[in-house]
Amino acid sequence: MLRYLVRRLLLLVPILFGVSLLIFFWIRALPGGPAESLLGERATPTLVQAYRRRYGLDKPIYQQYWVYLKTTVQGDLGVSVASRRRVTAEIKQRFPATVELALAAMLFAVLAGVPLGFIAAKRHGGLFDHISLVASLIGISIPIFFLAIILKYIFAVRLAWLPSVGRISVLIDMKHPTNFYILDAIIERNWHALGDVLKHLILPAIALGSIPLAVVARITRAAVLDVQNEDYVRTARSKGLPPMTVDRRHVLRNALLPVTTIIGLQTGLLLSGAVLTETVFAYPGMGSWLRDAIFNRDYPVLQGGILFLALVFVMVNLIVDISYAIINPRIRYS
Repeated sequence: MLRYLVRRLLLLVPILFGVSLLIFFWIRALPGGPAESLLGERATPTLVQAYRRRYGLDKPIYQQYWVYLKTTVQGDLGVSVASRRRVTAEIKQRFPATVELALAAMLFAVLAGVPLGFIAAKRHGGLFDHISLVASLIGISIPIFFLAIILKYIFAVRLAWLPSVGRISVLIDMKHPTNFYILDAIIERNWHALGDVLKHLILPAIALGSIPLAVVARITRAAVLDVQNEDYVRTARSKGLPPMTVDRRHVLRNALLPVTTIIGLQTGLLLSGAVLTETVFAYPGMGSWLRDAIFNRDYPVLQGGILFLALVFVMVNLIVDISYAIINPRIRYS
């Protein structure tokens, strides 16, 4: 296991190097630039050239990349062209919001998807199985932003049951030492703020977790159908164990192994879907931040933000692989 971990950690270097290359040249292939975006109608050749000189964009492309690579290795992701704040400070403020949203979405997907998939498998070929299949296909097919708009219109605008924008109501006074609002509210024992934060999370989490829910349900169904015909399950039943015990100890536990892998694979979907979800609900996370950076051609934000998310994605998949080995002792890494 230790050798496997070391090998995977060493693989981070070429992966992140390749990602940095792709990001760097992709954003510079976009039409326009930071100077044209910030100056707008005031952009003149003289002002544009002055801005390019100020941010080092007048240098040869290989020199720009070398400076970017050197400062990134030193932990300096630069300064946002639009906000003039350090990119690391922006990430520290916004990343917790996206983490809370992604975890809430995945929690919703797993807590709803696993039971749905399990029940569909136990009632294979029945009405519930067919309904869950149709619902899963619909869940996978509906675009996240469209579902987000529908949820917002029904539950926030028409019924006024839930808030429509933001992470917390503006009238609530709460300190944010960690920027994880749920954790901050618990630390301060501000239960009113905690309830408000959770209410703000419900609609974005459902919208973002809709596709993972459908995927988890289908994977769980297929895994349960496969596992319940294994010899060890039939042996457990022949010993007279109660059906619920067999399902809990043998069927469901082994059926969750592929679900664990799927959770890691869905991380990329959650991070990319966060852009649309955060936009619809005006949720101040990494997604809305990177969206604004694309419109502003904010090179430092795009370079630092996307590279950071790539690192998070790789680390999450590493954690999932380790978890898979813990859940299934038969797995050995060499």
